[in-house]
Amino acid sequence: MVQVNILSGKKAGAQSVARRFPFRIGRAPGNDLQIDDDGIWDQHLSFELNRQKGFTLATAPNALTAVNGVPVQTVVLRNGDIITIGSARIQFWLAAVRQRGLRLREAFVWGLLAAVTAGQFGLIYWLLR
Repeated sequence: MVQVNILSGKKAGAQSVARRFPFRIGRAPGNDLQIDDDGIWDQHLSFELNRQKGFTLATAPNALTAVNGVPVQTVVLRNGDIITIGSARIQFWLAAVRQRGLRLREAFVWGLLAAVTAGQFGLIYWLLR
């Protein structure tokens, strides 16, 4: 998962988590993250997941976008990159991963160990008779 931290602009301090890709950012209400600051187009940019390259940023034609101060149209993103779109600055961040519960697997292993131990005691009893 990807987390977008808004560093400056009208929504400064807000965070958004991208769970589906492409993740679109822009002024229009249909975007996954709507930012209506100066200089931001209706569909300004999108994050996409490329299995070979990783997360990529693709900017709409003629839309001004800079990553770490360098103007770009398409770029592979790294954790912590600062993206400037219009008058807003956002940070690309890999979100914390939630660990799945392991209670069922742990209970299965303990049950299996108990069954093996009981089987060994039964085998010892049978051999000593």
